[in-house]
Amino acid sequence: MASLARVFSGIQPTGVPQLGNYLGSLKNWVTMQNSGQYGELFYSIVDLHALTVPRDPRVLRKETMEMAAAIIACGVDPQRSVLFRQSAVPAHSQLHWALGCITPTGWLNRMTQWKSKLQSQSELQSQGGLLTGLFTYPILMSADVLLYRATHIPVGEDQVQHLEFARDLATHFNKTYAHLFPLPQVILTRSKRIMSLKDSSRKMSKSDPNDLSRINLNDSDESIRLKIRRAPTDSIPGITFDPESRPGVSNLLSIYAALKDMPDPGEAAQAMASMNNKQMKDAVASAVVDALAPIRDRMRRLLDDPSHLEQTLRDNEARARDVAEQSWREIAQCVGLPHY
Repeated sequence: MASLARVFSGIQPTGVPQLGNYLGSLKNWVTMQNSGQYGELFYSIVDLHALTVPRDPRVLRKETMEMAAAIIACGVDPQRSVLFRQSAVPAHSQLHWALGCITPTGWLNRMTQWKSKLQSQSELQSQGGLLTGLFTYPILMSADVLLYRATHIPVGEDQVQHLEFARDLATHFNKTYAHLFPLPQVILTRSKRIMSLKDSSRKMSKSDPNDLSRINLNDSDESIRLKIRRAPTDSIPGITFDPESRPGVSNLLSIYAALKDMPDPGEAAQAMASMNNKQMKDAVASAVVDALAPIRDRMRRLLDDPSHLEQTLRDNEARARDVAEQSWREIAQCVGLPHY
């Protein structure tokens, strides 16, 4: 891969991540950083996206810093990758508006997540209906990517539609004004979705009110073992990977395989074929504890020194602004705005 390849990826500031965030995104960020295959990597805490649903400002600031600490603790090196808060780079909002002005509303109406919100309007009745930010956030996601002329975007399968939207919007801009934006390529993350430890039909999520449904990166060793021990499995003898008929067992095998860098959870099942459920859960719990204990300790040290963490972010945000402002000057010139 060419050395000039540029990566962009973002994550919302939801506080301390859970295991699904780590295996689905953050672990992959570190792998890409350490691979030497990419020229530049921009990793953003997308706090503007967090405003699509009103948040307590104090909680948002706290959870943004917790996410920053977690990202660094997982192995993202702020000297080798650019880690920054999205809102600290004003050009994200500027490009969002410029792109929004050429985006057909029909494109937004087709977005799957928007349609799912339309089907559950009762959730937002107290706010007078669906909010505009929920409708237009795919444009901001596109601005995030295109602002840095990113060539490669790591995404899970559920986010491919958003990258296709960004590619379509880049093509539309290039035809409307001038050819400025490369079409970013998808890098599908290897880890499959990690499901809830209480309901294997749903993704593991921070929004689940039941804390036993997820493993947080700052959980104690005892808490991790308890949560995995209480995860539902089945009474079928032996250990096999079969997500359809054995979703609970298969979810635990997926977790183990992802932590052990096994490309196929079936390998984990073969290694544990002679175990019973208790032995399998003990093996999975040990793998999770081994992976998360050092992350938890590094995260705690980072949060104990908030001024250093804040300065680290500000230094990286200056680097992001240098790139973004140069890009915005070229975009502004194309669309007829001042370009200093």
